[in-house]
Amino acid sequence: MAVTISLVALFGLVLFFLLRSKTLGYGSAFVAIMFGFLLASTGASGPINQLTHAVVDSVRHL
Repeated sequence: MAVTISLVALFGLVLFFLLRSKTLGYGSAFVAIMFGFLLASTGASGPINQLTHAVVDSVRHL
């Protein structure tokens, strides 16, 4: 659970800085956020979570 909250905070922070530096427009940010919400409600969320956990575990063991 803590890893998930940390990743959400990290992605939120990256999105904030992209918006602030005008690299990403508000429309694109809205599309990216909506894509994330929609993707989380599909069957792809399980494999994405497994991949994220595998990457975090491999980084943690370095």
